Amino acid sequence: MQIRDLPYSDPGDPDVRSGPRFLFWLGRNQLTGQLKSLSWGLLHQCAIAGLPLAVGVAVQAVVERSGRDLALAGALIVALGILIAVGDTMLHRTAVTNWITAAARVQQLLARKTAELGSALTRRVAAGEVVAVSTGDVEKIGWFVEALSRFAAAATALVLISIGLIVYLPSLGVLVAIAMPVLALAVLPLLPRATRRADLQREKAGKATELASDTVAGLRVLRGIGGEELFLARYRRASQEVRKAAVRSARMWALISAIQVLLPGILLISLVWYGATLARDGRIDVGQLVTVYSAATLMLFPLRHFEEIAMAYSFSRPSAQRAVRVLSLRRSAQPSTIDAMSPEGDLYDPVSGLMAPRGLFTAVVCGDPDEAGRLAERLGGHAETDDASDPEPSVLLGGVALDELPLDSARAAVLVQDKDPVLLSGTLRELLDVPSSGRVTAEDALAAAHCGDVLDALAQASVDTDGDAMRTRITERGRSLSGGQRQRLALARSLVTDPEALVLDEPTSAVDSHTEARVAAGIKQLRQGRTTVAFASSPLLLDLADRVVLVHSGTVAAVGAHRELLRDEPRYRAVVTRETDAEIAAPAVQDGLAGIGASQSTETKEEFEERA
Repeated sequence: MQIRDLPYSDPGDPDVRSGPRFLFWLGRNQLTGQLKSLSWGLLHQCAIAGLPLAVGVAVQAVVERSGRDLALAGALIVALGILIAVGDTMLHRTAVTNWITAAARVQQLLARKTAELGSALTRRVAAGEVVAVSTGDVEKIGWFVEALSRFAAAATALVLISIGLIVYLPSLGVLVAIAMPVLALAVLPLLPRATRRADLQREKAGKATELASDTVAGLRVLRGIGGEELFLARYRRASQEVRKAAVRSARMWALISAIQVLLPGILLISLVWYGATLARDGRIDVGQLVTVYSAATLMLFPLRHFEEIAMAYSFSRPSAQRAVRVLSLRRSAQPSTIDAMSPEGDLYDPVSGLMAPRGLFTAVVCGDPDEAGRLAERLGGHAETDDASDPEPSVLLGGVALDELPLDSARAAVLVQDKDPVLLSGTLRELLDVPSSGRVTAEDALAAAHCGDVLDALAQASVDTDGDAMRTRITERGRSLSGGQRQRLALARSLVTDPEALVLDEPTSAVDSHTEARVAAGIKQLRQGRTTVAFASSPLLLDLADRVVLVHSGTVAAVGAHRELLRDEPRYRAVVTRETDAEIAAPAVQDGLAGIGASQSTETKEEFEERA
């Protein structure tokens, strides 16, 4: 896989049993890239290891005054320099490719899981943690995958160089070969503590990120209640905890680095002292001493990869564990048991008893907004139950259970627009360029959602689109628009898709009454012959619905026309007219008092007749 071939057509089915298993799965799926990086790394490392031999030959040629050997050594150094340059360039290229492709694979897996779970994701995992996994953690996971091949090349090079030194000069080569494993494994006892400190740092950083994300999301509310300083103080405390944890972690890694400088220094001093003794006694040549010393010095460079792989694993393991926590989440729905299809018919929820007949505009009134949101999610097949062993019955569309449909088919059949829909950044044309049936144009959807003033505002705000509102860029989450404008654009996007069943949760809550009446009429007209369910409590929208359903305590309590329910159903009237409990009780009290008065008047008349 090359960078130009991204994204993956299929990122695969990850091993989510643990963080280390997930890292191993990533490395195994990039075996070709790892082998390429290993090959170029070996070329690079072995070419560097060959320099001491060339330098030793050159020194010995000078001592023996041999011009031919000196020229041979010079040519060898030039050839090795070319190999080092080529190997280093290609090693970097393949290693970075492994990094980017591994990060891209993880991001695709996270995106696929987010699309699969929908709104249930943030109920099971904090939004800040999802952000941390998809940004910083992805980078650290990619770092480990990239460092793995370079570490393997360095470890292989160390083994080959040690064997070569033993063959070349056993008296010094054995010393180097014995010392290398000690140098490589000397920091091993410190790694568990360093890993724990790194885990603590990552945990605190994740909490700080979550706090910052929640603060930014609720910034307008915080400003409204004057809570900015309070949350700013909380974030300062959280960031200071992250700083302290990072300093403690850095101290441990500094100690590991110091050990990896100290011990090789001791090895070099011992090697020079012992080698000088052997050269003085005439048991080895000066060129041989220079060769072994240079080789031992250059072997310190591959040793650095042992520290790097330890750091990469220590930082990537908790990141991989967090990624696994997200990727291991599963929908409560059972796997698809039927082929892809587009069911048609009535939309029915067996839990609440809510029925939305095909082709009609059904309005649903709930006294509890949270209950309405949960019911809307269940109608779209998004709801998650706490008890996976006893799942709720699936919603039916035309008698077909949504949970038994493939995910893409279920999402295409029933579309749910949340109460607070999100607008992504991009042009208005890109915003409305969504998968659809093709029967509804963007212009028709914008007209039905009464977006004329929004288009005028976008056209005036654009300076480089010649007044074309469709080419005007919309900022992230539509922050440059008012709440009502964002809501109507999101509604237009939902109308463009033209699903078999469209579920709207408070689609006109952010607009004035005049606009609300027009939007409600536009929805009914555009969705003629298609199933539409709108959760609302506005009389203007309810009066236009073909049928109105009152849901009380999670079940259907009454069904009828808006005016009938308003006249005959006190609970419906209380929700729609916002009556208080005292106001509801007042008519009953008055009726009771009238009855008492009537009985008292009757008794007085009878007594009067008896006396007469």
